[in-house]
Amino acid sequence: MSAASLMALLLLPLLAAAALCVPATATKFTIDAPLLTSKLQTNRSILVGTSGREDFASLQEAIDSVPDGNSGWVIIHLRAGVYREKVRIPESKPYIFLRGNGKGRTSVVWNDSSTENTDSATFTVEADNVVAFGISFRNDAPIGAAGTPFNQTVAAMVAGDKVAFYHCAFYSPHNTLFDYKGRHYYETCYVQGAIDFIFGRGQSVFQSCEIFVVGDKRIKIHGSITAQNRQSADDSSGFVFIKGKVYGIGGVYLGRAKGSHSRVIWSRTYLSKTIVPEGWTNWSYDDTLENLLYGEHRCHGPGANHLRRVSWAKQLSEAEATPFSDVDFINGKEWLPVYYLDDL
Repeated sequence: MSAASLMALLLLPLLAAAALCVPATATKFTIDAPLLTSKLQTNRSILVGTSGREDFASLQEAIDSVPDGNSGWVIIHLRAGVYREKVRIPESKPYIFLRGNGKGRTSVVWNDSSTENTDSATFTVEADNVVAFGISFRNDAPIGAAGTPFNQTVAAMVAGDKVAFYHCAFYSPHNTLFDYKGRHYYETCYVQGAIDFIFGRGQSVFQSCEIFVVGDKRIKIHGSITAQNRQSADDSSGFVFIKGKVYGIGGVYLGRAKGSHSRVIWSRTYLSKTIVPEGWTNWSYDDTLENLLYGEHRCHGPGANHLRRVSWAKQLSEAEATPFSDVDFINGKEWLPVYYLDDL
């Protein structure tokens, strides 16, 4: 079978001797919790739940129990349930695997709102080398009426390097996912929001993710899915969306100009009619547009029609899209425990 007909499920070289290959025409191989657990190769486990038989009833207490300077993977297994708490993994506690029982069964929920994104986040990752599976992160702070201030209500802030989310979900009415900095991987995740709801200067790949748009009736302008904040040509950051789906309620832009060298790529993604014809916006941005890279590559669906796109957006050729086609964009083959690799 030729390379063009294969989907390779590649494993971290230090943890596995070979790659598992699955034909592209076959049912997609599922990355699940047992597979991730086997590749991280650890028997250090902490159990969190509310029955009284677990090690902790609080996720934050379980995280706090991990020693500072931790150098080996620790599994924190969250039983099904709703954990109403504000959670932070500090920089001093790397190598944590948060294993939930599915994003529809295990949730971390809080309700802070603030003028500062960092203060409002329900879940914050500052440590490097963190993996999460099967958990929903939600900020359910109420939003104001029309004309009231737009406080931030972040569901998750990701500020560590080499952080991966598998089969997770993120919910908030405003500024849902603060992809602040570092290399990140989101696989088969769900992100819901209304305005700038994936933002920051992370260097991130969103593989096979669902993006659901919720219209915000407090404003007359359309919201944007992304507000990426790359500041220079030397900055390696950017958001890359591969083989996902965008749908929802109301009209929205794929992204708005934020940093002077902002970079967002949508590749082989289904775009519903919720994407407005212009595609992109430079609302509230006063800098030059010539250093921006807002690109689309082989997208499909009613929102992918590019005839009325803004002049500074690009329809990428195969050669132009290649640097953004897989996890090489985040050096993922060097650190991800498991990932999919699709041929263009």
